[in-house]
Amino acid sequence: MAAADIAVHAHPDVLAAAAAARLITRLVDLQAAGNTPKIVLTGGGVGIAMLEQIRATVARDAVDWGRVEFYWGDERFLPPGHPERNETQAREALLDHVPVHPAKVFAMGADTGTGPSGAEAAAEEYAALLRRAARPEDHGPVPSFDVLMLGMGGEGHTASVFPHSPAVYETERSVVAVHGCPKPPPTRVSLTLPAIRTAAEVWIITTGEAKAAAVAMALGGAGEVAIPVAGATGRRRTRWLLDRAAAAKLPRDLVPHIA
Repeated sequence: MAAADIAVHAHPDVLAAAAAARLITRLVDLQAAGNTPKIVLTGGGVGIAMLEQIRATVARDAVDWGRVEFYWGDERFLPPGHPERNETQAREALLDHVPVHPAKVFAMGADTGTGPSGAEAAAEEYAALLRRAARPEDHGPVPSFDVLMLGMGGEGHTASVFPHSPAVYETERSVVAVHGCPKPPPTRVSLTLPAIRTAAEVWIITTGEAKAAAVAMALGGAGEVAIPVAGATGRRRTRWLLDRAAAAKLPRDLVPHIA
């Protein structure tokens, strides 16, 4: 793994606020340069808390929200509007409260009664959507996302790519259906590691003592089959945003000053 940019904050609330400030700054900078930012949202407690922090700050108005494209790294394959869907939570936390352009919000497919088998079609549809969004300069079937945000699990999974699962071995497809997930719900749709690695910047945002061992293994050079988050790297930057507990097992020389 290339050298990572690590930031450690004292508490999850501080981390969420700091991540929100970083994202607002990045979006403003991209738009000032004449770009339409393409960002990938993540679910989970800290990912949604970050969106709530953006909603709560007046600095959010520095962003032209109608000129931002939103994607997701993974999604729980549940009915539309289900409270456990990452899309639902992101809308409640931020997207329904800022003037986004509806045509620029690219949610993954939901279960409309097809059951687990429908996840395969949802994955294919999202892969097709990404192909349409990709520009010639992206040199592939996935847009070059500006910022792709991820959480991680205590065993090292990221998006819905779990250790030793079929998804972690995927090298061709950009989006896959994931079945039999070890944490509920069992059926999901997820970007693959090759798709994640097209992003200019990957931000891994995680908290808690339960994540500390996997964080240390990923940053210590563990392989992505055993620790999938180790394979989630950005082309220009891989940024780890941690709280003190999640950073507890990192070597002292890797841990920056705690904000």
